[in-house]
Amino acid sequence: MKTIIISTVLLIAISCSAQEKSYNNDNFVIQKAAITHHADLGVTVWQIEVKGRAGKTTPIPKGQLDGAPVLGYVFPTSLATTDVGFNKTEGIVALALTSHPDFDDTPLWDENNDTNYANDGIVWHPHWVILVEDKRVKGGLSVKQFKKADKTVVLPPTNPGMPMYMDSPGYPVLTMSNTIKVVVPDYRINHKTDFSYDGVTAFLKVNTSNSELPMLGVYEVFSVASGDLSLPYTIKK
Repeated sequence: MKTIIISTVLLIAISCSAQEKSYNNDNFVIQKAAITHHADLGVTVWQIEVKGRAGKTTPIPKGQLDGAPVLGYVFPTSLATTDVGFNKTEGIVALALTSHPDFDDTPLWDENNDTNYANDGIVWHPHWVILVEDKRVKGGLSVKQFKKADKTVVLPPTNPGMPMYMDSPGYPVLTMSNTIKVVVPDYRINHKTDFSYDGVTAFLKVNTSNSELPMLGVYEVFSVASGDLSLPYTIKK
């Protein structure tokens, strides 16, 4: 049922005019999404192929956190929230490969290898997020939030310290020609290799000033691999 609801709001989002027309280009038009399991290495390789050049387009800096743009290549999945280190809670578990030059939310990782751990936001990097329906934003989705005092919330130790269901797992991300890839160790997804998934490209935005809007909402969906977000794809061996 939750997949049907998310599917409906995403299809509506695709029909909306682009939040940032300069971002809605061939670099975010999905041709194929695939996840392959390499049993000999104990990893899965997740990849999205696009019509243009994957990862070539990055957000135009806002100059501040509030209103900061985020671009993402996203894999919605049927994984349980507990499979990736969160407590049991409602929502869609997604692996998002993102770029956002206005802030760095991977404090444990130095993606550009310059010994500064706080300036890497523009480098494509992964996040586990839990997505929920949110009619307050055009894209119809947001990253699930919680109150800081909520003692039932469990986050992986690599989380960026924001009151959202988000993790910064540090998996390696590679962009090459029309493909963006990420390598995920089996033990980091509870050794699950039988889940279903889809591929999405999207524009998100941070909000820190308006309590009527989500902290991180989806404002534009550019492309959906399946066309209807039915999560039809299964892991290749």
